[in-house]
Amino acid sequence: MQDVARLAGVSVKTVSNVVNDYKHVSAPMRRRVQDAIDKLGYEVNVSARNLRTGRTGLITLALPELRLPYFAELAGSVIAEAEKAGLRVLVEQTNGSRDRELELLQGGLNRMVDGVIFSPLALGPDDLAAFSVRFPLVLLGERVFGSPNDHVTMSNVAAAQAATKHLIDAGCRRIAMIGSHREEVVGSAVLRERGYRAALAEAGLPVDEELIIETRPWQRTTGARLTDQLLRDGLEIDGIFAANDSLALGVLHSLNVHRVAVPDAVAVIGFDDVEDASFAHPTLSTVCPGREQISREAVRLLRVRIAESAATPPVDRSPAQTIYADFRIMQRESSDRR
Repeated sequence: MQDVARLAGVSVKTVSNVVNDYKHVSAPMRRRVQDAIDKLGYEVNVSARNLRTGRTGLITLALPELRLPYFAELAGSVIAEAEKAGLRVLVEQTNGSRDRELELLQGGLNRMVDGVIFSPLALGPDDLAAFSVRFPLVLLGERVFGSPNDHVTMSNVAAAQAATKHLIDAGCRRIAMIGSHREEVVGSAVLRERGYRAALAEAGLPVDEELIIETRPWQRTTGARLTDQLLRDGLEIDGIFAANDSLALGVLHSLNVHRVAVPDAVAVIGFDDVEDASFAHPTLSTVCPGREQISREAVRLLRVRIAESAATPPVDRSPAQTIYADFRIMQRESSDRR
């Protein structure tokens, strides 16, 4: 840096301002320093800068399963938002393993990054103590509420209720739900089932427990298999609410194989609005849960926490926030009975 300063005829501080993209450096001065940098082949010593600032410019995004389209698309959205803020993202797949999720909260990996955005799946309310961590952390998902960390999540109950009402408004009266987790007390499945039941109650329709189908994992193969079973059992249905789009795409496949007309005989709606929903046959109606908003808010909140942790002198931590993303119903061919 001193060599660059001598060649450009400026101070070392000016060179530092240029390489750190300080906005108040004039354009002619920036060109002058950049010419000297190019001539000398100078490269910033990132490790030294990190030691000086206490920042790496890296964050971790920890998700359960990247094979599921929703999480893959969420990762893309978070990476795009982080890049706008000058941050790079390390993606960690936990596979829903309790040990791996605990390792994420307790292990040395977090010393390599400035903060973590984490969507737990195995950990739950009984593990709140594990979330009292010393590094900046923002939670996603529906497994852990009430931790001392910021939390960005979906409006699962209201969105599932709206999805089921959408089928009711289309004339459906025997609506199955595929994706229940009966043994769970927290999580997406529980909340979405609650919304499904609320919509039926609001419409004065009875809940037929035979039509609430339990399954895991939420994948295309299970959606298809369970729809096959529904049809073989001869259960009367005219609508299906699938707890995510992967299940719903499997549902559509099964109905097509069995030559069941969609949406005239059975209308279908999913949840997540993954890209494949727009390319299904017929195209899949679904809930858009606010993925872009979730990504934007998660990165914004993490940046606030990173800044607080790096402040000199130290600053008081602002209160943790819980943000529920907006949602909307995306009506497509699978539920359009007009």
